[in-house]
Amino acid sequence: MSMARGELAESDLLVTRCLIGGKWVAGDNAPISVTDPFTQEAFATVPRLGAAETEQAIAAAADALPAWAGRTAQERGRILRRWYELLMHHEEDLARLITRENGKTLSEARGEVAYGAGFIEFYADEATRTLGEVIPAPVPGRRLLAEREPVGVCAAITPWNFPLAMLTRKVGPALAAGCAMVAKPASATPLSALAFAKLGEEAGVPAGVLNVVTGAAGKIGDAITASATVRKLSFTGSTEIGEQLYAQCAGTMKRLSLELGGNAPLLIFDDADLDTAVETALVAKFRNSGQSCIAANRIYVQKGLHDQFLSAFAEKVGAMKAGDGFDDASDIGPLIDSAAVAKVAEHRDAALGGGARLLAGGGDPGGQMFAPTLLADVAPDAQLACEETFGPLAGVIAFDTLEEGLDMANATPFGLAAYLCARDPQVIARITRGIESGMLGINTGLISTAHAPFGGVKMSGLGREGSHHGIAEYLNIKYVCQAGL
Repeated sequence: MSMARGELAESDLLVTRCLIGGKWVAGDNAPISVTDPFTQEAFATVPRLGAAETEQAIAAAADALPAWAGRTAQERGRILRRWYELLMHHEEDLARLITRENGKTLSEARGEVAYGAGFIEFYADEATRTLGEVIPAPVPGRRLLAEREPVGVCAAITPWNFPLAMLTRKVGPALAAGCAMVAKPASATPLSALAFAKLGEEAGVPAGVLNVVTGAAGKIGDAITASATVRKLSFTGSTEIGEQLYAQCAGTMKRLSLELGGNAPLLIFDDADLDTAVETALVAKFRNSGQSCIAANRIYVQKGLHDQFLSAFAEKVGAMKAGDGFDDASDIGPLIDSAAVAKVAEHRDAALGGGARLLAGGGDPGGQMFAPTLLADVAPDAQLACEETFGPLAGVIAFDTLEEGLDMANATPFGLAAYLCARDPQVIARITRGIESGMLGINTGLISTAHAPFGGVKMSGLGREGSHHGIAEYLNIKYVCQAGL
């Protein structure tokens, strides 16, 4: 039986209350409306909580922490494993929730559910691998140990562009390590986070171990950063807000993971396989309508392949369709809000005003849609090359030598991700060593996985998520020196 647009097979996964200490609360203030980016109509509301409720959530996490940290790693892992199974069992409903609140295509939303659930699955196993060390003593009669302990109560603040996956890659390692957490999802996309928490409750996550609060970002963030009980904050979002949180956490010396803005370059060399280069550019640029911190924001093509690449890439971009995320014919969905549309249009118009040529797209589909657009002959100092566009606008810049391409790629204060298309081993080695980024995709635009460390350098943040490095962010090292043996 066909389902109506946005309908869920299990309607109780549309959760409109927050979770504090095992209780679902509504709050007393006027609620926040959740709007469908395609129809621009509100279809649900969530609580508008503030500092008082956040402090209650922190207290609930602190109360739950000792018992949760005291469980064996195997016990915690079994609960996470059950949680993963529930996420995948409800994959279609979770994907439909994401598409409804975020706008991305249903196929991309399904991919996000699988990707996000993968962090819960990975850390279900990684919980048992947080090994300590026995250190050879430098003098007789002593035993030296380095033990790993949970950091304590943690907080997570997550963005709207990957509303489920950005949360699971924080919650998974935190809970696996034995920490308790307070999570604040983006107000634009809170529903997938609340459904995730509901399934966690069903999986056996004890009351207070995971708390989810929605509301005013400033009030909730201030309560988190001011709290001496919260020992770690993990934030994904803009560099501007990350800087503020960094400063606010100094007073309590919190552990921090900050995954901030990006300005990823894609370098395509003359010897690259053309089909691979075009596919890499399509994925790295237009995934999630370009609303990704690791999107290829600047595309540099060496002059020998430049014209051939532009011709093939323009054909692909021109064939893409922007539309409703629930329409199987749509390649990309709407942008998150009207401000996002205005920013992409500003970058497009500024580039065209600076001499760029329009090769594909450029039209105005209306609403919060932006047609996939390709520009050639973009000036190296154009706005779209200096600022994160966060939309389906691709600008191509030609370069001559490897040194010139590498210099342009590194000419940014950001260093989250970068991409390279080439076949020459020497070119690959020189770019790998010379690029200033935390991650590099070679001949692929798909680099994210729970099994690898995700994070940046320079103004793109600090800390890593995913892999064994991700769980280390939620563990303190305690050195033990025992004498008299």
